[in-house]
Amino acid sequence: QIQFADQKQEFNKRPTKIGRRSLSRSISQSSTDSYSSAASYTDSSDDETSPRDKQQKNSKGNSDFCVKNIKQAEFGRREIEIAEQEMPALMALRKRAQGEKPLAGAKIVGCTHITAQTAVLMETLGALGAQCRWAACNIYSTLNEVAAALAESGFPVFAWKGESEDDFWWCIDRCVNVEGWQPNMILDDGGDLTHWIYKKYPNMFKKIKGIVEESVTGVHRLYQLSKAGKLCVPAMNVNDSVTKQKFDNLYCCRESILDGLKRTTDMMFGGKQVVVCGYGEVGKGCCAALKAMGSIVYVTEIDPICALQACMDGFRLVKLNEVIRQVDIVITCTGNKNVVTREHLDRMKNSCIVCNMGHSNTEIDVASLRTPELTWERVRSQVDHVIWPDGKRIVLLAEGRLLNLSCSTVPTFVLSITATTQALALIELYNAPEGRYKQDVYLLPKKMDEYVASLHLPTFDAHLTELTDEQAKYLGLNKNGPFKPNYYRY
Repeated sequence: QIQFADQKQEFNKRPTKIGRRSLSRSISQSSTDSYSSAASYTDSSDDETSPRDKQQKNSKGNSDFCVKNIKQAEFGRREIEIAEQEMPALMALRKRAQGEKPLAGAKIVGCTHITAQTAVLMETLGALGAQCRWAACNIYSTLNEVAAALAESGFPVFAWKGESEDDFWWCIDRCVNVEGWQPNMILDDGGDLTHWIYKKYPNMFKKIKGIVEESVTGVHRLYQLSKAGKLCVPAMNVNDSVTKQKFDNLYCCRESILDGLKRTTDMMFGGKQVVVCGYGEVGKGCCAALKAMGSIVYVTEIDPICALQACMDGFRLVKLNEVIRQVDIVITCTGNKNVVTREHLDRMKNSCIVCNMGHSNTEIDVASLRTPELTWERVRSQVDHVIWPDGKRIVLLAEGRLLNLSCSTVPTFVLSITATTQALALIELYNAPEGRYKQDVYLLPKKMDEYVASLHLPTFDAHLTELTDEQAKYLGLNKNGPFKPNYYRY
């Protein structure tokens, strides 16, 4: 059996809704790891009845979905239309697919953040010929009105903001376990969907052609499966494609870190002391934004290469213990677990803000704060004050979950780049002749990365230079690319 880093934490110690047996116990550390009632994050004006207890139908009489309120569909449709304006590559794919349908016959089951940007991706996949069923990969990132709009359009969507752990697995199960419908492609973000199928419906993999995964966490799990010889279908690692790593991870986080912190705390960044744990692409984006706002930024890092980059970019490289008493904000973006421990939390100064920019909620040891001597106060949606006996308090955002998608929104344009990469990865795996891809994890071909980038250049009225025949021969390149070797680091 494959051991996931966090498998020992038992789900059944956490409260779920009364009267419902949890569908899962310890399949993997999911994005639902929580000790508090998810209902507290829903808007107080919302109907508190669980969507699972409602009978809802869309205007065509279809009820194969479960969302917060189908009546919000019109609002969600407007948000999707706004997102379409900033997602030029997906719209270009739709136009080119009016004749051919490269995903005709594809039955895609997806588990990602359900936002307006995801809706544009889903509707593009539909235009390319695919049938889709979708659940959320994070219990707080779903936009209820967008989920309603997708359900109204005929997409089987099972998601709402503020799901409980039990709801989370129930929604995934409803996507997968349906009579007369067998998925043949998986689009995952975090690996929870893939591992649910491995645990509950392993025979489904006989008909699945491939998996597309876009997160550090999910890719790590796929490599674990591959190493153990248990990966039984080809998988595409979108996370490490250039168009994901160098754009979504870097530029998206550079803009959304400030947005998430502002919306939740109304804080001023100038002069604040911040420690960012991890200087990968996400950490680089966070540090650049905070430095530009006048914050004093420290970095922790285990990798000497990333550490040297942080130093050359003008950041102080420290151990967390060295600065934990003085910093105003702690931000984790490592993809690891227990980066911020109870010992760190005990030593933080009063009113220190603690948040996570990694996919999984394992980086901050939130569970250690659920003890009788500490008092939790809900201040506003996604903001908790955790108060020590001496009156000291820390400000915990989104209970240690992904800050930007839980507490704010992310830039649509940069998500267009990632979504287009996902769509092309699905097309590639679905149409690949038998034998091209073995039961292993692959990177997107560089030619596709370049194609995705080229589709976004017209937005900036950008004009690419073309090689002459003589120049192409001199460099030993095809005039149409790829222009860099696979080992090139952008």
